[in-house]
Amino acid sequence: MTALTARPWYQGVLLGGFCLVAAALLATGERLTAPAIAEAARADLSASLAQVIPAALRDNDMTADTVTVTDDGGATTVYRARKDGAVTAVAFRVVGKGYGGDIVLVMGVDRMGEILGVRVVRHAETPGLGDRIDARKSGWIDAFVGRSRANTPDSRWAVKKDGGGFDQFSGATVTPRAVVKAVREGLERFHLNRDRMLADAPGRQP
Repeated sequence: MTALTARPWYQGVLLGGFCLVAAALLATGERLTAPAIAEAARADLSASLAQVIPAALRDNDMTADTVTVTDDGGATTVYRARKDGAVTAVAFRVVGKGYGGDIVLVMGVDRMGEILGVRVVRHAETPGLGDRIDARKSGWIDAFVGRSRANTPDSRWAVKKDGGGFDQFSGATVTPRAVVKAVREGLERFHLNRDRMLADAPGRQP
């Protein structure tokens, strides 16, 4: 060890230099990977939207045709499906409070307020029990298709254990109960903001 390297200030400068190099490498890596990450997220969103809005109702890029509505539930980004320029349906996220935390769903609704599809985007429910809300695990989630406020009264928006019209899971009633509640609230949000969601004004990039 030389006299220079033994000095306390030298160790501080050396450590600072390493920190600067590490920070520069991290910044460079983030800058290089950010576009790929953003594109992957956009592709995942597009795939989810395609599952809740039939292809026959859309000929546009829904991820680039959005409107934001705000109500007591907060701000909601709405993705609009168009056919020949006219809005035919919308899709948006809703969140339920499940056994393992938030259950994030995307739901599609047509102009008349009828559900076209619901899919789980993210959840942390118990494998083998609550995860049956995932379309890859069972067909339970498809029970919402065709439902609307017009054909399903408020009393039926519950699991059968609570006097409603939706099946529950043995040992995991909390999960389907949370999803049913979230979807019902999503329909309420649609009806509350229907005119804004379905306005034929050009969409904007999110």
